[in-house]
This record gives sequence, C-alpha cells and structure tokens, in this order.
Amino acid sequence: MDIETALYERSESKCELCGLTEGLGVYEVPPRSTGSAEDCILVCETCHEQINNPKKMEVPHWRCLNDSMWSQVPGVQVMAWRMLTRLKDEGWPQDLLDMLYLDEETLVWAKATGEGKAADPALKYVDCNGVELAVGDTITVIKDLDVKGTTFTAKRGTAVRGISLVAGNHEQIEGRVKGQQIVILTKFVKKSK
Repeated sequence: MDIETALYERSESKCELCGLTEGLGVYEVPPRSTGSAEDCILVCETCHEQINNPKKMEVPHWRCLNDSMWSQVPGVQVMAWRMLTRLKDEGWPQDLLDMLYLDEETLVWAKATGEGKAADPALKYVDCNGVELAVGDTITVIKDLDVKGTTFTAKRGTAVRGISLVAGNHEQIEGRVKGQQIVILTKFVKKSK
C-alpha cells in the first residue's frame, strides 16, 4: 500500500488538521524523511499553504486544532503543536497548548524545526544582502550548490519556499529542494519578495 492510500484510509479521506475533504495531499512533517506514512499527514490545500507560508495565516481557520490536537497520530500532534505555537499570541491557542500533551519523543520532533523558540537577539539570520530572514520566508539560491549526501545540485535561481531557521546557527537555514530537506548557508541565498 502506498503512502497516499494509507493516509486516505487512516484519515477517512479528510484533512487530518481541519477535516476538509477536498484538495487533499500528502504533507511530510519535517524534519523526518523516512518516506513512511508515520512521518506524513493528509492535509487540504488551505492548511498546506498556511503551514508553508505563515504570512498567509488565517487565524479563524486554525480553530479546528481544538479537535485535531487530540489525534493519536504523532505527525498530527506535531503539526497541531507547531501551528498553535505560531498563533499563541492570539490568546486561545495558548489555552490549547496548555492542554496539549506530547510524549517526549513527539515533543522533540515538534521542536526540531525551531518553531516557538525565541530567537537569540544576538543571532540574526540574514541573506547575502543583509536582509533579515524569518521562518516561512521564500529565498532564492544565488549560486549552484552541490548538495552533500545526494546526487543533485541546487541550481542558481532555485526558489525555496517555507524555510526554517537552524536553531543556534545563524549562518544556516533549512528548506526543501527537489523533495529533499537540505541545509543551506545564508550567504548563498537572497530573500524573495
């Protein structure tokens, strides 16, 4: 059984975050990438877009997490924690976060992308032009980069959407290129508008 079929069966053909039944697709919850259904969730286009682009966040949409945060699926728990953490300044998400329990391994996975971690004020993530980078930004690679551990090169001009910041290292960001989660040095990227 392929991953998509397994996810449709597990979720009863519904977005595992908000319950919509249209525009569903597989979302691999970073940074795990074993290619198994346990590391993926089934999400609708609306959830997918807002996960990858925090600037397009529609706060009322995420009230659905009141239900989905109780899922027994670790990937759903991780994404519920991350989205509630992003929205915690709204008030009600903090109340849900206070109720949400994740076992130690799942919590480590949830925090692995640096979500919710207050950035060290001394550490600023900046691109080659000195423009500050933030979680969810889109960047462009400014030179051909050989990707270690793979057989491909990230070509100059490649757009990387929905970046995450490598915690504790302001010279590195993470993003997905050709379906692979990779680490990129900030000096080789520029922020896209």
